[in-house]
Amino acid sequence: MPANQSANMKYCSLCGSPVDFRIPQDDNRARHVCTSCGEIHYQNPKMIVGAIPEWQGNILLCRRAIEPRHGLWTLPAGFMENGETTAEAAARETLEEANALVTIGELYSLYNVPHINQVHLLFRATLHNTNFSPGIESLEVRLFSEQDIPWETLAFRPVRFTLQHYFADRRKGIFQFHTGDIPPLQAAQTDSLTKRL
Repeated sequence: MPANQSANMKYCSLCGSPVDFRIPQDDNRARHVCTSCGEIHYQNPKMIVGAIPEWQGNILLCRRAIEPRHGLWTLPAGFMENGETTAEAAARETLEEANALVTIGELYSLYNVPHINQVHLLFRATLHNTNFSPGIESLEVRLFSEQDIPWETLAFRPVRFTLQHYFADRRKGIFQFHTGDIPPLQAAQTDSLTKRL
Protein backbone atom coordinates (compact mmCIF):
# COMPACT_ATOMS: atom_id res chain seq x y z
CA MET A 1 0.00 0.00 0.00
CA PRO A 2 1.43 3.45 -0.85
CA ALA A 3 2.85 5.32 2.12
CA ASN A 4 0.23 8.02 2.09
CA GLN A 5 -2.82 5.79 1.61
CA SER A 6 -5.24 6.27 4.49
CA ALA A 7 -5.65 2.75 5.89
CA ASN A 8 -7.21 4.08 9.09
CA MET A 9 -10.67 4.96 7.72
CA LYS A 10 -13.10 3.47 10.22
CA TYR A 11 -16.62 4.42 9.19
CA CYS A 12 -18.63 4.73 5.99
CA SER A 13 -19.30 8.35 5.01
CA LEU A 14 -22.70 7.34 3.58
CA CYS A 15 -24.28 5.32 6.40
CA GLY A 16 -21.86 5.54 9.33
CA SER A 17 -21.27 1.79 9.61
CA PRO A 18 -17.77 0.32 10.10
CA VAL A 19 -15.65 -0.38 7.02
CA ASP A 20 -13.32 -3.25 6.19
CA PHE A 21 -10.09 -2.80 4.25
CA ARG A 22 -10.22 -5.61 1.69
CA ILE A 23 -10.19 -6.40 -2.02
CA PRO A 24 -13.73 -6.04 -3.40
CA GLN A 25 -15.10 -8.56 -5.87
CA ASP A 26 -13.84 -7.91 -9.42
CA ASP A 27 -11.15 -5.53 -8.15
CA ASN A 28 -7.39 -5.97 -7.83
CA ARG A 29 -6.46 -3.92 -4.75
CA ALA A 30 -7.65 -3.34 -1.23
CA ARG A 31 -10.29 -0.65 -0.66
CA HIS A 32 -12.36 0.55 2.26
CA VAL A 33 -15.69 -1.30 1.95
CA CYS A 34 -18.73 -0.62 4.13
CA THR A 35 -19.81 -3.66 6.13
CA SER A 36 -23.45 -2.54 5.96
CA CYS A 37 -24.34 -0.77 2.70
CA GLY A 38 -21.45 -2.20 0.67
CA GLU A 39 -20.21 1.21 -0.54
CA ILE A 40 -16.64 1.05 -1.86
CA HIS A 41 -14.62 4.12 -0.92
CA TYR A 42 -12.02 4.78 -3.60
CA GLN A 43 -8.96 6.85 -2.78
CA ASN A 44 -7.20 8.41 -5.71
CA PRO A 45 -4.08 10.53 -6.21
CA LYS A 46 -4.26 14.26 -5.48
CA MET A 47 -3.64 16.72 -8.29
CA ILE A 48 -1.15 19.49 -7.46
CA VAL A 49 -1.59 22.24 -10.04
CA GLY A 50 0.37 25.43 -10.46
CA ALA A 51 1.92 28.03 -12.71
CA ILE A 52 5.31 29.24 -13.89
CA PRO A 53 4.49 32.98 -13.87
CA GLU A 54 6.87 34.99 -16.07
CA TRP A 55 7.35 38.74 -16.30
CA GLN A 56 9.96 40.14 -18.70
CA GLY A 57 12.12 37.03 -18.41
CA ASN A 58 11.82 36.71 -14.63
CA ILE A 59 9.93 34.01 -12.73
CA LEU A 60 7.65 34.63 -9.75
CA LEU A 61 8.39 32.41 -6.75
CA CYS A 62 6.70 32.19 -3.34
CA ARG A 63 8.43 31.50 -0.02
CA ARG A 64 6.22 29.11 1.91
CA ALA A 65 4.52 30.18 5.14
CA ILE A 66 3.12 26.68 5.76
CA GLU A 67 4.36 23.12 6.11
CA PRO A 68 5.64 21.10 4.47
CA ARG A 69 8.88 22.93 3.64
CA HIS A 70 8.09 26.12 5.55
CA GLY A 71 10.41 28.98 4.55
CA LEU A 72 11.54 27.45 1.24
CA TRP A 73 10.79 28.74 -2.25
CA THR A 74 8.36 27.26 -4.75
CA LEU A 75 6.18 28.06 -7.73
CA PRO A 76 2.59 28.97 -6.84
CA ALA A 77 0.71 25.66 -6.79
CA GLY A 78 -1.66 23.61 -4.68
CA PHE A 79 -4.44 21.05 -4.60
CA MET A 80 -6.94 21.20 -7.43
CA GLU A 81 -10.53 21.73 -6.28
CA ASN A 82 -13.65 19.92 -7.50
CA GLY A 83 -15.50 21.82 -10.20
CA GLU A 84 -12.51 23.56 -11.78
CA THR A 85 -10.24 22.86 -14.72
CA THR A 86 -6.50 22.43 -14.31
CA ALA A 87 -5.89 25.86 -15.90
CA GLU A 88 -8.41 27.44 -13.51
CA ALA A 89 -6.67 25.75 -10.58
CA ALA A 90 -3.27 27.12 -11.68
CA ALA A 91 -4.66 30.65 -11.95
CA ARG A 92 -6.48 30.40 -8.61
CA GLU A 93 -3.42 29.10 -6.77
CA THR A 94 -1.31 31.95 -8.20
CA LEU A 95 -3.90 34.46 -7.02
CA GLU A 96 -4.18 32.87 -3.57
CA GLU A 97 -0.46 32.50 -2.92
CA ALA A 98 0.87 35.61 -4.63
CA ASN A 99 -2.13 37.90 -5.18
CA ALA A 100 -1.06 37.81 -8.81
CA LEU A 101 -3.18 37.71 -11.96
CA VAL A 102 -1.89 35.53 -14.77
CA THR A 103 -2.81 34.33 -18.22
CA ILE A 104 -2.36 30.56 -18.24
CA GLY A 105 -0.58 29.10 -21.24
CA GLU A 106 0.18 25.51 -22.20
CA LEU A 107 0.85 22.66 -19.81
CA TYR A 108 4.62 22.52 -19.41
CA SER A 109 5.43 19.70 -16.98
CA LEU A 110 3.81 16.68 -15.36
CA TYR A 111 5.49 14.76 -12.54
CA ASN A 112 4.14 11.61 -10.91
CA VAL A 113 4.93 11.33 -7.20
CA PRO A 114 3.46 7.89 -6.41
CA HIS A 115 5.00 7.45 -2.96
CA ILE A 116 2.76 10.26 -1.67
CA ASN A 117 -0.12 9.71 -4.13
CA GLN A 118 0.27 12.98 -6.04
CA VAL A 119 0.52 14.19 -9.62
CA HIS A 120 2.06 17.65 -10.21
CA LEU A 121 1.00 19.75 -13.23
CA LEU A 122 2.68 23.07 -13.97
CA PHE A 123 1.56 25.50 -16.67
CA ARG A 124 3.47 28.27 -18.39
CA ALA A 125 1.90 31.61 -17.43
CA THR A 126 2.31 35.33 -18.05
CA LEU A 127 1.87 37.86 -15.26
CA HIS A 128 -0.57 40.66 -16.05
CA ASN A 129 1.48 43.17 -14.03
CA THR A 130 3.81 43.42 -11.03
CA ASN A 131 1.05 44.10 -8.52
CA PHE A 132 1.72 40.96 -6.48
CA SER A 133 2.13 40.41 -2.75
CA PRO A 134 2.29 37.49 -0.32
CA GLY A 135 -0.93 35.56 0.12
CA ILE A 136 -1.84 33.85 3.38
CA GLU A 137 0.33 30.80 2.55
CA SER A 138 3.40 32.84 1.55
CA LEU A 139 6.01 34.68 3.57
CA GLU A 140 7.37 36.50 0.55
CA VAL A 141 6.91 36.60 -3.23
CA ARG A 142 9.60 37.80 -5.64
CA LEU A 143 10.58 37.84 -9.27
CA PHE A 144 13.82 35.98 -9.97
CA SER A 145 16.09 36.07 -12.99
CA GLU A 146 17.56 32.73 -14.05
CA GLN A 147 20.90 33.46 -12.35
CA ASP A 148 19.20 34.43 -9.08
CA ILE A 149 16.90 31.40 -8.66
CA PRO A 150 17.46 30.11 -5.07
CA TRP A 151 18.26 26.56 -6.20
CA GLU A 152 19.49 25.42 -2.76
CA THR A 153 16.29 26.48 -1.03
CA LEU A 154 13.66 25.25 -3.49
CA ALA A 155 10.99 23.29 -1.65
CA PHE A 156 10.10 20.47 -4.04
CA ARG A 157 11.82 18.37 -6.68
CA PRO A 158 9.08 18.79 -9.35
CA VAL A 159 9.59 22.56 -9.09
CA ARG A 160 13.39 22.22 -9.39
CA PHE A 161 13.17 19.93 -12.42
CA THR A 162 10.53 22.12 -14.06
CA LEU A 163 12.64 25.28 -13.67
CA GLN A 164 15.78 23.52 -14.93
CA HIS A 165 13.91 22.42 -18.07
CA TYR A 166 12.27 25.82 -18.44
CA PHE A 167 15.50 27.78 -18.54
CA ALA A 168 17.19 25.19 -20.79
CA ASP A 169 14.25 25.33 -23.21
CA ARG A 170 14.24 29.12 -23.16
CA ARG A 171 17.94 29.20 -24.08
CA LYS A 172 17.19 26.87 -27.01
CA GLY A 173 14.28 29.05 -28.07
CA ILE A 174 11.71 26.25 -27.99
CA PHE A 175 9.53 25.04 -25.12
CA GLN A 176 8.50 21.41 -25.02
CA PHE A 177 6.41 19.35 -22.62
CA HIS A 178 8.31 17.51 -19.87
CA THR A 179 7.20 14.57 -17.75
CA GLY A 180 8.77 12.20 -15.26
CA ASP A 181 8.46 10.15 -12.08
CA ILE A 182 9.74 11.33 -8.71
CA PRO A 183 11.08 8.43 -6.61
CA PRO A 184 11.18 8.49 -2.81
CA LEU A 185 14.24 10.03 -1.23
CA GLN A 186 16.69 7.56 0.28
CA ALA A 187 15.99 6.84 3.96
CA ALA A 188 19.14 8.66 5.01
CA GLN A 189 17.94 11.80 3.22
CA THR A 190 14.38 11.89 4.54
CA ASP A 191 13.23 13.98 7.46
CA SER A 192 10.13 14.18 9.60
CA LEU A 193 8.01 15.75 6.87
CA THR A 194 5.66 13.05 5.64
CA LYS A 195 5.02 14.85 2.35
CA ARG A 196 8.52 15.95 1.45
CA LEU A 197 9.11 15.61 -2.27
